[in-house]
Amino acid sequence: MTERVFNFSPGPAILPVPVLEQAQRDLVALPGVGMSVMELSHRSKTFEAILAEARSLLVELLKIPSGYSVLFLQGGASLQFAMIPMNYLRGSAKPADYIISGTWGGKALADAKREGAVNVAWDGKADKYARLPAKSELKLTDGAPYVHYTSNETIQGVQFQAAPEVGAAPLVCDASSDFLSRPVAIDKHALIFACAQKNAGISGVTTIILRDDLLPRGAEGLSPMLDYRVQAENQSLYNTPPTFAIYITMLIGRWLRDEIGGLDKMAALNRRKSKLLYDTLDSSGGFYRGHAEKPSRSDMNVTFRLPSEELENAFVAEAKQRKLVELKGHRSVGGIRASIYNAMPLAGVETLRDFMLEFQKKHG
Repeated sequence: MTERVFNFSPGPAILPVPVLEQAQRDLVALPGVGMSVMELSHRSKTFEAILAEARSLLVELLKIPSGYSVLFLQGGASLQFAMIPMNYLRGSAKPADYIISGTWGGKALADAKREGAVNVAWDGKADKYARLPAKSELKLTDGAPYVHYTSNETIQGVQFQAAPEVGAAPLVCDASSDFLSRPVAIDKHALIFACAQKNAGISGVTTIILRDDLLPRGAEGLSPMLDYRVQAENQSLYNTPPTFAIYITMLIGRWLRDEIGGLDKMAALNRRKSKLLYDTLDSSGGFYRGHAEKPSRSDMNVTFRLPSEELENAFVAEAKQRKLVELKGHRSVGGIRASIYNAMPLAGVETLRDFMLEFQKKHG
């Protein structure tokens, strides 16, 4: 096998090697089928079985209770920013509530404003999105059609450790960057959406977990492609779905179940990985300065700064020589960002930790 680097990209992100190897083995022809999954009709029995297994694995891993639909749609999380207010804010007498903990929450808010009135229940901009709100800070609307939050902000590196308490309002979660990284209290949510290219597969498919009682509440007159009712009625097969991306999500589900042992074990491994890096930040005497406040730190995206931009550029360049790549922070905030999603092996994080210690010794 070609030697692989340690890929810390925020997405499309690193994939588990066993998944890549299985996809490679099956790429030309699925066993017993005689053609690639990329050639299968989405109406074929073979693909219907792949779709059903992908859905059942998510139900098993996340312990999704009855009364929820699992959909596989297209357009990424960005399309969900528009679909959710189209379906549930359009025509509402009350504004939707948005908790803004970083860049992606802000983008969701901008789309919602096109459909109706919105209330910013909390915005962390004043603190440079370095922390998450306390329950007492949320200014919620009585009777809001929904409350939207982002469980993990990839750019700022902050992560909710539990769903915010919002009362009776339907809770909507953008879980794109920590989906399948830990157990989730599904029953506290009305809708969870996640693009796949962080932890759950490759770009092209977005998973929607939708409480069934929301389906009849959707606005009338929507394009069928943008109507959750139509997508649910057609079991994600209203049009040709991203078949290969769904197949990869199925393989990810098998890997999490059979090789990792479930989401509790995945979460423990992710906490172990992130602790290695945060301990290095905290013991550096200020050479490495983490962006997020400690209670709000993300297990998925570790963001930090060095004493100067010049040193940050040197850090990225020298890391690349060690086969540690895609560590440059987002262009909007700069600094360093290590995205350590499920598939990043512990060895990769240990190698980065060792490099950080050596870099500080050399330049500190």
